Amino acid sequence: MRALDYALREAWASLWRGGRSTAFAVIAIALAALVLGALLLLTWNVDQLLTQWTLASEFSVFLRDDATSEERGTIESTVDQSGVAEGREYVSKAQALTRFRRQFAELASLTGDLDDNPFPASLEVRVRPDAERNGRADALVTRVAGLPGVADVRYDREWLTRVASGLNAVRGAGFALALLMAAAAAVTVAAVVRLGLHARRDEIEIMKLVGSPVAFIRGPFIAEGLIQGGLGALIALGLLWLGFLAVNAWWGSDLAAMLDGASLQFLPARLAVLLVAGGLLVGGAGGFAASRDAA
Repeated sequence: MRALDYALREAWASLWRGGRSTAFAVIAIALAALVLGALLLLTWNVDQLLTQWTLASEFSVFLRDDATSEERGTIESTVDQSGVAEGREYVSKAQALTRFRRQFAELASLTGDLDDNPFPASLEVRVRPDAERNGRADALVTRVAGLPGVADVRYDREWLTRVASGLNAVRGAGFALALLMAAAAAVTVAAVVRLGLHARRDEIEIMKLVGSPVAFIRGPFIAEGLIQGGLGALIALGLLWLGFLAVNAWWGSDLAAMLDGASLQFLPARLAVLLVAGGLLVGGAGGFAASRDAA
């Protein structure tokens, strides 16, 4: 405990002496943590949204204009007997046009000059979650697409898969960028700590001569790096929170309308803790690397 208390006191004193150098190191870590935090915030919300949409996935069976009632009955029977559907709804051509005008009010005037209703009737089928997972929904979509009277079948899962693939690519690129910035931040911390080490080289030599333990010699420099990393991560977390509040205040209602009522969520506690732990790790690594010259 004496070594820890000494390391923390000396680290705080060194941070105040460092002035601009310390601020530069903290800003470097804050920027790295901010990039990683923004990536985590984005991917966390998109993951939650994809999970919500997957649980409520559906496919739409668009009927030909000349489809007979018998053909429609066959399609409905195939869906009902498959055990895949959690529910279904028939949408007539008139209902489809009304829905378009309601959802896209700014484009509604374009449909007023049309001689015929261009929207097809459709059967909207809500898929059971277990059928989504075991592939029965895909088999049903393929079977229904070949039935008489069917013009086309659109399945949510197709574009959800594309969104998930794009999210994985963004996640990979973002983590690579965050890792590069974290390495640069660790180098910056090491350089700042090394400056403090050189400023105290006479004191360190005396401590070595009197046989001071390694923990008393290297501890303050590692603690200095840890404090810089923790401060940078906390600053980044605060900026993320302010940015989150600003986005919610300015575009929250518009995003909720676009995302079927879903709202943005801030990072859960475990991810926030991991972000701060990452900052501590980067700062501690820089302090440890610089302190090797002290022992």
